Amino acid sequence: MDGQFKLRVETNLELELLQDGHAEELFALTDRNRGYLRKWLPWLDSNKYLQNTVDFIIYSRKQYVENNSLQLCVRYNGELAGVIGFHKVDWLNHSTSIGYWLAEDFQGKGIMTASCRCLMDYAFGNLGMNRVEVRCATENMRSRAIPERLGFTEEGMVRQAEWLYDHYVDHVVYSLLRAEWKGGH
Repeated sequence: MDGQFKLRVETNLELELLQDGHAEELFALTDRNRGYLRKWLPWLDSNKYLQNTVDFIIYSRKQYVENNSLQLCVRYNGELAGVIGFHKVDWLNHSTSIGYWLAEDFQGKGIMTASCRCLMDYAFGNLGMNRVEVRCATENMRSRAIPERLGFTEEGMVRQAEWLYDHYVDHVVYSLLRAEWKGGH
């Protein structure tokens, strides 16, 4: 496995494998956006210290080496803007799911849609996936807009799928099959 894995999305947008050296920058970005991200991400309260981010990167790298997932930094104009990646890869069934988050200052620029499009190309073209799934809280309209823009099919809802600090949220499930992928255009 390539420890320097990178995907060029656009001239000013790149995805790069999470590295130990990203810990301080990633923690600072997370910390600055804590209030904004907390509305939809359940792990913020357990990521209070730099060591928590270091541990996440170590875990992510282990999964990458074991060929089970891929967690990438989203860099826009050289700045860390968020994280995107494949959750557990199911090699037997040739399927995976994409998760992502983007800092508030980078919203509305098409960054995450372009990043997801790039990961879809990689999933179908390089990894031989047949199915890619995205799950979002039903009320998270910004997150839902991404799979909808990229031509995913809304399959249904999973009730009370995620605990967000003091309440459950339902998830909408989207999927796209290799035969349906047209590069997101």
